[in-house]
Parts: sequence; C-alpha cells; structure tokens
Amino acid sequence: MYLTGFADEAADSLSEQIEITKSLGWKNIESRNIDGVNIHDIPERKFNFVCNELEENGIAVNCFGSTVANWGVQITDSFEGTMEKIDRSIPRMQRLGTKLIRMMSYARLKNTAGVLADDQMEEERFRRLRIITDLFLDAGITPVHENCMNYGGMGWSYTLKMLENVPGLKLVFDTGNPVANIDHSADPPDQMQSSWEFYQKVKEHIAYIHIKDAVFNEDKDDLDYCYPGEGDGDVREIVKDLLENGYNGGISMEPHMAVVFHDKNVEADSSFRRENYLEYGRRFMKLLEEVKANV
Repeated sequence: MYLTGFADEAADSLSEQIEITKSLGWKNIESRNIDGVNIHDIPERKFNFVCNELEENGIAVNCFGSTVANWGVQITDSFEGTMEKIDRSIPRMQRLGTKLIRMMSYARLKNTAGVLADDQMEEERFRRLRIITDLFLDAGITPVHENCMNYGGMGWSYTLKMLENVPGLKLVFDTGNPVANIDHSADPPDQMQSSWEFYQKVKEHIAYIHIKDAVFNEDKDDLDYCYPGEGDGDVREIVKDLLENGYNGGISMEPHMAVVFHDKNVEADSSFRRENYLEYGRRFMKLLEEVKANV
C-alpha cells in the first residue's frame, strides 16, 4: 500500500508539488493540473520538462487525474472531444509509466427545469465507456471510475449497472463524494448517500481510493470540507475494512479544503494551500497508524 495525493491542491507549479510530496515522505503524485492546466493539455515541450523534473526527483505519477468523460462533459456532446483527450493521454501515460487513469461517466442529464432527467441515455453512455475502457486496457492502463457528479455517482446501483455493461472498468472510490450526493439508488431518492453503504456495495470492484471528508451543511445547501475522519465520509471505517481485507493499492489525498476544482470560488492563498495539504497528509497518516493498531 502507498500514499499519494492531488498535489495540485497544494501548489500550482510542479517543483512545489514535488517538494511538498517529498516533505510528506511520499514518492507518488496523482497528477492532474500543472500551472492550472491538465497534464493531457499542456504543450509537448512542457510535458518533456515535467518528465525530466519528476525523474530527477525520484517522484512517480501513480495515477493520472484526467478529465475524460467527467462531470463537465455531457453525453450529448460530440464523442470526438473525448477521443482527442484519450489520444493525448495514452502516450504521455506510457512515457511516465503511469498505470492508472481516473475517468468518469459523463455529467448527469437534466431537463429544461433543471431537474434530473428520467432518460440518462444509458446505452450511449455504456457504448462510449466500453470504447474508452478498451482503448486504455489495450495500452496497458487500468481505467478507474470515480463516484463523482456523474452517472455512476448517482448511487451504488448505478455504479453496479455501469460495471455490468462495461467489462474491464474498475473503480476509484472517493470517501467524501457520497456526502454531497442524493442517493438515487434509494426509493424515493430523498436522502444523501451513505459513504459506508456505497463502499460496501461496490468494494469488490475497487482498485484505488480517494480520501476526502465533509459534512453536508443544510443551511447553505453545500459541503463543509474537513480533515479525514472528522466528517460523514466514514473514512476511518472504510480504511479499517480495506486493511482487514488486505487492500494493497494506493490511497490518494484530495482535501478540497483550500481548493475545489469544480468550484473556482474556493481557492485560498498559496501558503494556506501548502500548509493545509501538509496537515491533511499528516493527519491521514496518523489516522492510518491508529487504524492499523486495531486491525
């Protein structure tokens, strides 16, 4: 088992991301943005620089946090845009030796009133996801789907249905995302998801873990992000169950306390971002040791 994280929540520049990662004693980064641009979109010359700097510092990219089929892309959009990202991602991941890529299942469709549509175009989603998954698998890369603001994140039953229809797709389970999402697996869907229940239903398909924690604030109809183990993400219980069942993959920090990548209104100054990320990592390492002592 190894620890890693979205270091772009700590700093924009790669040099600072590397320095902060090394300060925590980690050897991996889940790379997403460098200087505010996703790694599959940076120019080739800059990508070469990224590869050299990582190699010189002994830091690996264990997972690529791509935007492939994410919450910002509609299933009604042209598939060409998705394919272009994949075409750019695969050779870059192969050069970096990265074996995991985070992807999603496209944004949830809403009707003209802004309400979740009854028809989520499942067959078209599954068709595209099968193509995406096969392309990555053929390149020696494991695609992992995140339970975020997408089709699969609507509830555990949607994730399981997606997996039944997309052979080879695995999961990255995010402990904090269920706290933010209504449980459409329930009848009626009028309550927030349970991280523990979601995890229990899908855990046999999990290849990777994101650590995030939060409390849903009903007064402002939004999340209050917090340190791991202090919210409703069932972090401690999930980590304990992972260890008891011999989990040996990566565990990645995604604090969202100083930066939220789908909400540009949440971004603190550079010193707070750095210190928050370091503190988040240290607190999780302490939680992990406490859990290990009781397994």
